[in-house]
Amino acid sequence: MKLKELERQAVQVWSPASQYPVYLATGTSAQQLDASFSTNGTLEIFEVDFRDPSLDLKRKGVLSASSRFHKLIWGSFGSGLLEASGVIAGGGDNGMLTLYNVTHILSSGKEPVIAQRQKHSGAVRALDFNPFQGNLLASGANDSEIFIWDLNNLSVPMTPGSKSQQPLEDIKALSWNRQVQHILSSAHPSGKAVVWDLRKNEPIIKVSDHSNRMHCSGLAWHPDIATQLVLCSEDDRLPVIQLWDLRFASSPLKVLESHSRGILSVSWSQADAELLLSSAKDSQILCWNLGSSEVVYKLPILSSWCFDVQWCPRDPLVFSAASFDGWINLYSVMGRSWEVQQMRQADKISSSFSKGQPLPPLQVPEQVAQASLIPPLKKPPKWMRRPAGVSFAFGGKLVTFGLPSTPVHQVPQPCLRLVFISQVTTEPELLTQSAELQEALGSGNLLNYCQNKIHQASVQSEKMLWQFLKVTLEKDSRMKFLKLLGYSKDELQKKVATWLRSDLRLGENPQSKGDDLNSNRQQAFSIQTSKHTTWEASASSDFFDELIPQNMTPWEIPITEDTEGLLSQALLLGELGPAVELCLKEERFADAIILAQAGGSDLLKQAQERYLAKKKTGIAPLLACIIQKNWKDMVHACSLKNWREALALLLTYTEPEKFPELCDRLGTRMEQESGWALTSEARLCYVCSGSVERLVECWAKCQPASSPVALQDLMEKVMVLKRSLELLRGPDGVSPGPATTYRITQYANLLAAQGSLATAMSYLPSDCAQLPVQQLRDRLFHAQGSGVLGQQSPPFPFPRVVVGATPYSQETSSPRLKFQSSHQVPILPPRPRIFTPQSSLMMPLTPSHPSPYQGSRMQNTSDYRPSGVQEAQPLPLGPGGRPGPQDSLKNAPVPKGNLQRKKLPETFMPPAPITAPVMCLAPEPRGVLSSQPAVPSQCQQPLEKINRKELPPEHQSLKISFEALLQRCSLSATDLKTKRKLDEAAQRLECLYDKLCVGTLSPPVLAGLHEIARCVDAGSPERGLAVHAQVVGCSSFSEVSSFMPVLKSVLTIAHKLRV
Repeated sequence: MKLKELERQAVQVWSPASQYPVYLATGTSAQQLDASFSTNGTLEIFEVDFRDPSLDLKRKGVLSASSRFHKLIWGSFGSGLLEASGVIAGGGDNGMLTLYNVTHILSSGKEPVIAQRQKHSGAVRALDFNPFQGNLLASGANDSEIFIWDLNNLSVPMTPGSKSQQPLEDIKALSWNRQVQHILSSAHPSGKAVVWDLRKNEPIIKVSDHSNRMHCSGLAWHPDIATQLVLCSEDDRLPVIQLWDLRFASSPLKVLESHSRGILSVSWSQADAELLLSSAKDSQILCWNLGSSEVVYKLPILSSWCFDVQWCPRDPLVFSAASFDGWINLYSVMGRSWEVQQMRQADKISSSFSKGQPLPPLQVPEQVAQASLIPPLKKPPKWMRRPAGVSFAFGGKLVTFGLPSTPVHQVPQPCLRLVFISQVTTEPELLTQSAELQEALGSGNLLNYCQNKIHQASVQSEKMLWQFLKVTLEKDSRMKFLKLLGYSKDELQKKVATWLRSDLRLGENPQSKGDDLNSNRQQAFSIQTSKHTTWEASASSDFFDELIPQNMTPWEIPITEDTEGLLSQALLLGELGPAVELCLKEERFADAIILAQAGGSDLLKQAQERYLAKKKTGIAPLLACIIQKNWKDMVHACSLKNWREALALLLTYTEPEKFPELCDRLGTRMEQESGWALTSEARLCYVCSGSVERLVECWAKCQPASSPVALQDLMEKVMVLKRSLELLRGPDGVSPGPATTYRITQYANLLAAQGSLATAMSYLPSDCAQLPVQQLRDRLFHAQGSGVLGQQSPPFPFPRVVVGATPYSQETSSPRLKFQSSHQVPILPPRPRIFTPQSSLMMPLTPSHPSPYQGSRMQNTSDYRPSGVQEAQPLPLGPGGRPGPQDSLKNAPVPKGNLQRKKLPETFMPPAPITAPVMCLAPEPRGVLSSQPAVPSQCQQPLEKINRKELPPEHQSLKISFEALLQRCSLSATDLKTKRKLDEAAQRLECLYDKLCVGTLSPPVLAGLHEIARCVDAGSPERGLAVHAQVVGCSSFSEVSSFMPVLKSVLTIAHKLRV
């Protein structure tokens, strides 16, 4: 995305990273002329304000220069002073070097020119400030002239060494090493780069391409690794970027070849060492990922060549590009559509023409719109990565990583980054209560559990609720519910007896006392006679029934025409209906009920209804409900003040089938009509009815924001009530509703977050088909690891999608890999994993045999974890934290012979690259640092096999993989040159097989070779090249120089041929 633009035929330079606001300095280019043919020079400074939506830059300072510029460089010398902005050095024609004070240019006050020196004999095209000592400036010009200037004393510059090399060449680029302050490198048009040591004042190494077509136009040191640098070639015959490592100076580590014409400039990002910018004569600007050697960002083809690209030191996602068409553009590598800017430009044009009425919006051409979308970087840049991070994982795990405690310069590169996995407990009280509930449920001793809850309850409503829950677990629960409501049959009988005795005392007389005495005697007699046997009582009864009572008073039947007479006539005729009507009319209700009972159920029912309709007493509604059994009306019509009495009636009279529904109706009415005053009491109705769902819904209304403690309290009540229902109906008769399932799932998630995975899984309903429950069960099952061994895995709740690369085989390979029968590729055996990805937490976190790079990193984390966090376990990662490629041949058939392999290291861990000067080294052959290293003696011998030992079984797969790759490349190659290279490679790989037979290769190199072979088997030679570069960069030259270059050549050919 284009951010800013400036129309200038100029060279450019950014302000240092410490400078704010951000500035961009431009100087009139010495290599360009406009139509006026003016040779005047100007130095300008522009402020870069990305908050301004316009594309224009604000000029903050301008200065006329005596000459035009070939190169500008902005150093931070003096920026530590108050209001100081550093120094700009400009290289001009005729060997002129000029130093400018930026602060004076911006303020337009004092003289901005610090000094001018004309020490060089030709144009000064190379400049660079030392990143460690800002007062040291290196300048390069014609005839191999390099001067080191001290800004504190500009009288006599230093030279890095004598100009002994012949012939003398121009200096195209200079660059100070970013890790070692006394190392300087220079690039020359002949394709040679010279590395100078200022302590020795001599060149220490020279690197060059042997093709003699490499014309260097740019040079840059690796920001982090002291021994690596890049060179770019402006020759159209070889438009490449070469990455060199001084420890392996015979050939470049990598060659980047996406430009079609010569490369004019490169710029290495200081914020991300894997990003490299390049511009070329093909009018392209590319951003490379040096780790994978691929282009991760590409600008559309420009209208003119871009001769200079530079990353912004302060804002890492911004870079500038100066082109020969007289424009300097600022871009962002994060990518965005250009349509917004195009429409903004169109609006600007429209507004410039519209005076009175607005013009219609200009239309962007369709061809431009199609190519306006620029994708962002294909990899996340390093400045977006965090040096430390923390994240909560499922199961209450806290995953943390961070920088090592040792200083950075003492840590070998790449260092191990430990990932700490800790168990975090934020609700210890919840876990304690959950454990108590789980123990009670497991042992079945819920009565004692409820009793303890009753003692612990401080609120009367809670105590009452737990008493009701306890009764649900006992027998004869209805009678016990009545006792809890305050109604007991025993107590009632005592109260009635006391009341009757008090009534007898109020109206007592001698006759009543005698009657009382007779009644007591009769009662005593009846008690005594009840003790006889059945046949004795029956015989005595028959005897007394035959006796005729003595002295009985005769009674008369009324025959008058009044009510008594009419009643007698109706009874004599058996007309009980009219008789009942007469009794009811005269309000002789007792006589009416007695007669109706003799007349049948229908007559009795009519008499009861007439009685209840006429008799308006306080007890009449209660009598009506009991007699008519209309409990539904009672529930809806009774006063809520008498909820206890209503519940007692339901407990006493209703049938078991209708009882739960009526209790739920009563509880619902108490919730809705009492204004939440009887919500706690309504829960008693739900407990009596066994309605878990209503109990949970009632709780949810009272607890809109559920806390862990409140949720634990609810689950205790739900589990006790659920267990009582299971005892009553069986385990299959209880199924939770949606509200209950939601709360149980919420509770299980809460337990899982505290690390109690097994307990959380035990609460989930087994027959629930809801997707959240199934997903949670699946996560809990797999998160327990070995804790669920032997148990059946729950059904997978997600749709299965096959991902990953297809295993290589002759059936699934592309048409170009189908060979003739006479050229069969041998089937590869399964290869042991070296780069092992972490698949789950069930894997051991600490290797049983730590590597020497790891042993010093296994630290105790007791002082690292926060309070409430269990001891963390370190999980070591490989370099960069990225596992290797997946083993795509794990299903391949094993060839005959069943090769036995030695156990290889679990993780490929190459030696750390050098990032600081090595002061003490063991003596090595001088040929190591020469530009033409000697070929090892073992490869100078004839290539015939001379009494070679048999290849060890664990390494035979390497030979099979590499020979198969050679065969595929040979079949796909069409030109004779490539086939000749493959034949030579097959012969030179014998050196590798000899080393494998002798066993002289180190374990890291062996591990890297197996990883390269695995990438080859998976059909990914570009990934093999990445592993190859890592192995070469971290290994000894003498160990791998005989076979690694040819292996790289084969991988490069395979990548080009796409085999």
